[in-house]
Amino acid sequence: MFSFLKKTSENITRFLGQKKKKISKDVLEEILIECDINYDIVMKILDNLGDNVSKDELRVAIERFFRGESYYDKVRFQELKQTPIVYLIFGVNGAGKTTTIAKLAKRFKDNNKKVILGAGDTFRAAAIEQLQLWSDKIGVDIITTKHAHDPSALAFDTINAAKARNMDYAIIDTAGRLPNQTNLKNELVKISKTCSKAIDERPFHKILVLDGTQGSSSIEQARIFHESLGLDGIIITKMDGTSKGGSILSIIYEFKLPIIFLGIGEKENELIPFDEKEFIEGLLDSIFE
Repeated sequence: MFSFLKKTSENITRFLGQKKKKISKDVLEEILIECDINYDIVMKILDNLGDNVSKDELRVAIERFFRGESYYDKVRFQELKQTPIVYLIFGVNGAGKTTTIAKLAKRFKDNNKKVILGAGDTFRAAAIEQLQLWSDKIGVDIITTKHAHDPSALAFDTINAAKARNMDYAIIDTAGRLPNQTNLKNELVKISKTCSKAIDERPFHKILVLDGTQGSSSIEQARIFHESLGLDGIIITKMDGTSKGGSILSIIYEFKLPIIFLGIGEKENELIPFDEKEFIEGLLDSIFE
């Protein structure tokens, strides 16, 4: 069983008991809702299936549902080419944002890329210190400022340092407060505009980190960030500790944004690329023989 679906699989087993080759549509509906897939999505997936559903039938239904009219409609993350590639990272406190930044930096460094971090969560002194510790541990550069200083200026300085030092990636942290706070939203928009200005209006990645243990309840949170900032992708953390793995389908459907990575633990190498096919197979293997 894929580690990121372990808790989800255990939850399905408790609910279903014995796995079968075919499962009635009514029971399957309950299982998918139990996995935290949005009810409307479950109805759309099951709509054209018969009373008893096989593994292959459900696979086709899910793949069709998320692919659109053709394979090429599939949502994909488009990595940028021109360096420095900027990742501006958003998320609420407790989602694992700072640890995720460290994991991203480690992943890029392991691929022989030069990385610089920007400790842009100037709202919390602890966040600056935490990212500094990670930068020392991983062995990457970091730009910091004092607590409560202007985070937009920090972002600008980080990108300029990335250009001056010929960095491949600049990963910038932001304050992790709730996105419905007007002042925070305005601040995040300002940081985003500053990043754009610093790289001469070229594209950069705006990435949201979501807590996987919140499941579909994080959708409203994501919507506010997306409406304010126009996100490019999502990273979901704590997937090793949640029984709500099906919420991934709800998030993809709701926003048509790529899930880029999944966090599956606290260590710096416990960040895996999200693979839609692997995810669907893992979900099906949890249900069927």
